[in-house]
Formats: sequence, C-alpha cells, structure tokens
Amino acid sequence: MGLGRVITSRDNPTLKLVRKLAEKKHRVETGLFVAEGEDLVEAAAAAGIEPVELLVAGENVVPELLASVSTLPHPARTIGVYRRSDLPAGRRDRCLALWRVADPGNVGTLFRTADAFGTALALSDGCADPTGPKAVRASAGALFRVPATHWDELPGRRIALAAHDGEPLGNVDLTPPVTLVLGSERHGLPDELVAGSEKATISLPGAAESLNVAAAGAIALYELSRRS
Repeated sequence: MGLGRVITSRDNPTLKLVRKLAEKKHRVETGLFVAEGEDLVEAAAAAGIEPVELLVAGENVVPELLASVSTLPHPARTIGVYRRSDLPAGRRDRCLALWRVADPGNVGTLFRTADAFGTALALSDGCADPTGPKAVRASAGALFRVPATHWDELPGRRIALAAHDGEPLGNVDLTPPVTLVLGSERHGLPDELVAGSEKATISLPGAAESLNVAAAGAIALYELSRRS
C-alpha cells in the first residue's frame, strides 16, 4: 500500500493480515509472511524483493496500532509482508541440508550461517517454517539471499553429520559438489539416510557429548569453506 493513507483502525484489513500471518496455517494458505524491523525490510530490498504491503509507524499507520501486531518485545516500527514464492530458490555446489530441525531459531540461524559461507540450504519435511517470525528474525536477512534447494535435488555426495562413530570430519573429502546433512538435536538422522551417505563426526576434545545443531552446522560449513 502507498504511504499516503494512514491506518487509524485496528480492524484495517492489512493489520488483520499481519496478525494472521503469525500462524503457519495462514502463511501456507496465503503464500505470504511477515518481516519485522527496518533491517529485515532493508535486506529484502537489497535482494530485490519487494513487499506486498509495507507498514511504517507514523507514516502510514498509527504507531500504537503497528505495535499491537508486532511479535517483538520492542515493537517494530516497520513491518513488511512478502510472498514466499519471491524467496530465492536454486542450487549451489555446496549445500547444507536440514533433516527435521524443528526449532525455528536454529533454522533461521543456519540460514544466516549458510549465507556467511556462500552455500545453499535445503529443508526436509518436518523442519520449522523458515518464514515464521522467530526463524525470519534469526536469519538476520539471510532468508532473502540464500537459495533454497529442493530435497530431491541435493548436489554431489552426501556427508551425514552424526554425533558419534563417524569418520572425523577433518579426514573427510569435502570437494564440491557436496551436501552436508544435519539432523534434529533430539532424534538425529534416520538410519536409512545415514546408510545412503558418508558418515562424519565433528571431533570434540572437551567434555560435551554433542553440539547444538546450529553450532555443528557452523563448524561444518567453516571446514568446508576452509578447504574449498
């Protein structure tokens, strides 16, 4: 919507839409999602992704009304509504694949990590919705830059990262094209997925038995980048 008309009613259709998009079912039904805050809106613009709706406190919406639909502890002064279909998709020769990682914060963080190391990201069924509020925030704008790869189109060899009993990651051939596969913290990777991959483990000289999935992803992508 343009900035010439100011929203003064909480029953405004755009505000109602923003409220609904906090729920996954409405994001799926409409194909839309919300990004809150100037940094995320600017990241989308820099990536060439235009909002369907743009709400700016004090310009086209009363600040108190915008605050009422924000999910942030300190309400955003800018909120954009975007099409999920406008997000980047495609393949790179290096990919991080997430198997049923259900925590949206970890999914968003791994988008950010993939962005830092120039890799694509693939999400299996059962992963947290990357366009949910927590995941979008955790991605810090990377959601608008990192191409999502379909699970059936993962590039190269698959390296399954397991907490134990794999070949030390430092000894594994990571020559691209290659896909690093991470599982959920609670359940890890299923046997059938590991069986079709090369199994690798991040060596831990300390007392901890395992790593948070976001930390494991960052270490694995650093190792991949270091050797590419």
